Amino acid sequence: MEKMEPQRRVYIFLPKKHRTALAKKYKLDHGLVIKDLSTNVNEGILQAYFRQWGSITTCTIKKSPQDSDSKSASALGYVSFSSEEEADTADWAGPHYIGGMEVEAKRVVSLKMDDPEG
Repeated sequence: MEKMEPQRRVYIFLPKKHRTALAKKYKLDHGLVIKDLSTNVNEGILQAYFRQWGSITTCTIKKSPQDSDSKSASALGYVSFSSEEEADTADWAGPHYIGGMEVEAKRVVSLKMDDPEG
């Protein structure tokens, strides 16, 4: 039996016309990648902030272990919404301030995965 590598979520930043073309062939999750998050922000805070624009289906934060003690440390977050329209609305609502800091939000799509934790 062949060993299977775990699937990793890939975030794709594309203009809307290309997202539409990709959606014709694949099922997509629609969301935002959030850069420059304070390391004090957790998934609950991130989810509560973006909930005002729609139903959140996934919310994760990745912190760099080597930068955790640095004053300039930041984290990367991902928030996916239940629809493309909700993700677009959240993107257009920027600039976003989370945890007292301005963050950069990039509109992305990701191929739907069997494992929702991806």
